[in-house]
Amino acid sequence: MSSALSLPLALFHCKISVLRIPQALVTRVNGLPCKDPATVQAEDFFFSGLHVPGNTTNPFGAALTPVTVTQVPGLNTLGLSIARLDFAPGGFIPPHTHPRATEIVAVLEGSLEVGFVTTNPGYKHFNKVLEKGDVFVVPLGLVHYQRNVGTGNTVAIAALNGQNAGIIAVASAVFGADPAINSDYLAKSFLLDKKTVEELQAKF
Repeated sequence: MSSALSLPLALFHCKISVLRIPQALVTRVNGLPCKDPATVQAEDFFFSGLHVPGNTTNPFGAALTPVTVTQVPGLNTLGLSIARLDFAPGGFIPPHTHPRATEIVAVLEGSLEVGFVTTNPGYKHFNKVLEKGDVFVVPLGLVHYQRNVGTGNTVAIAALNGQNAGIIAVASAVFGADPAINSDYLAKSFLLDKKTVEELQAKF
């Protein structure tokens, strides 16, 4: 049996990993090609840096340190990623969704409110304030948010069951679309006047 089979198929062309095929024919998963087994090394499974605080000097007062298939090629096709979340006092991550993953958040330090909104009908809001050691789950695709409700810095770890979960920031997607969504339509949709919509679009 080829020694290549002892390595995770995630790095190779699935099912036919031992075959040498043209790069142009390599199956793509989330936009990434599987790696030639001859080039696999330990670094493909390794990341260092989650112990380093992220830079929260931005308008949101928050930072994300991702460990996805982009940072660790060995995650390719394995359906897993992780991230460090840092929040300054008052810091937050705006409402967003992950179209390709469920998220589980564990707080390491501080106090973090995490909440999500269910689908229609109802749009029910579920939220909890998490302290050190607490965990909260956000189901796949639902609009959710995180915000630091403590007086000091907050640190959390988020794990997702996708190698590249994707992120859609709700406000940015609606008011910052390129090209822009028609402002008259948005005004009617959100029961706003056109001037307000245009002001919002200018911010994004």
